[in-house]
Amino acid sequence: KPKLQQYNGEFIPQEFMKGQRFAFIKGVPRLLGSPYKFNRSGKCGAEISELLPHLQGIADDVAIVKSISTTQFNHAPAQIFMNCGFQIIGRPSMGSWLTYGLGSECADLPGFVVLLSGENQPDGGKSCWGSGFLPSVYQGVEFRSAGDPVLYLTNPEGVSTDQRRASLDALKDLNELNLQTAGDPEIATRIASYEMAYKMQTSVPDLADISKEPESIHRMYGTEPGKKSFANNCLLARRMVERGVRFVQLYHRGWDTHGTSPNTDIVNRLPKLCQEIDQASAALVQDLKQRGLLDSTLVVWGGEFGRTPMNEGRDKSKFLGRDHHPRAFSMWMAGGGIKPGMTLGQTDELGYNVVEDPIDIHDMHATILNRMGMDHTKLTYRFQGRDFRLTDVSGNVVQKLLA
Repeated sequence: KPKLQQYNGEFIPQEFMKGQRFAFIKGVPRLLGSPYKFNRSGKCGAEISELLPHLQGIADDVAIVKSISTTQFNHAPAQIFMNCGFQIIGRPSMGSWLTYGLGSECADLPGFVVLLSGENQPDGGKSCWGSGFLPSVYQGVEFRSAGDPVLYLTNPEGVSTDQRRASLDALKDLNELNLQTAGDPEIATRIASYEMAYKMQTSVPDLADISKEPESIHRMYGTEPGKKSFANNCLLARRMVERGVRFVQLYHRGWDTHGTSPNTDIVNRLPKLCQEIDQASAALVQDLKQRGLLDSTLVVWGGEFGRTPMNEGRDKSKFLGRDHHPRAFSMWMAGGGIKPGMTLGQTDELGYNVVEDPIDIHDMHATILNRMGMDHTKLTYRFQGRDFRLTDVSGNVVQKLLA
């Protein structure tokens, strides 16, 4: 944004601030231009930060959307809204809706898997991948990023595979008797979860052993077997896609660059974060493409909101940082019937408001469901007397993004 660079350090015009609420900014803040260069990348000429050189290398394979907005400006409700289409806990997540609508192609792994890396759990908690009022068989299953991916998959000492099978068969018989009496669908979920856990005793250790990958793949992703990292999770995601897992969701936490310290600013912290995710994100797209899987796999990269074009300056901090900004932010998508090598949307000269091709969260959800072969208005579940859907009562497919 040339104008943002030009007016760097000046107070933002009052017309931008009228009626606005922020998480932490008080008073009239000063504009903050980016300390980093943006380069034209690929044949498409997409503008991408110098902090993301690997993303620059796949510019012609991705669609960058610059005009997304949300109604939420605090982490927990914004994350829940981005994942569930509603800012209050209790609704099914997008992964749950997709596995409910499409089922799973994999018999010995969950249809919806969650992988975490970075500093901590999402602020929205496990509701971000919960099943809400859908049967709990559709909720996401969290795999650990280091050590055993799923706890207690190994039989206790002294318990053989045959003994485990016999005990599960006995439990199944008892649960089926209870299901016939009570008719509670959660009992059926419990039966299915026990069976899946038994199958995962064999499938998960093989899946999680990324050391079997050739050295060229480890160099491509920047992976280190046994280490908790976003790179390892990207490679695991590819292995899951190959095995038919329907929905794989990766979280990498730590992006809250308010500028209150060198650990939360955009000069010291932001480059480290970009380095942690850039190579592996690009590698995932390239790897899916070279294996012929990108056309049938939709990759979506983004967060719950953007950051302000103003310096936060909390408590007169000398470190540069930005507050939460719901009015305009970017995401990128690749594969799955999305038009590659395009940039959609535009913000004003300061990057504050969307001025071209506005897209909200429901529109993004509608578009994702469309690329997965579903009409978002028809994917419904009746609960408490009405038909609910991921996009609630709104949402339009973004036709310009479709290949």
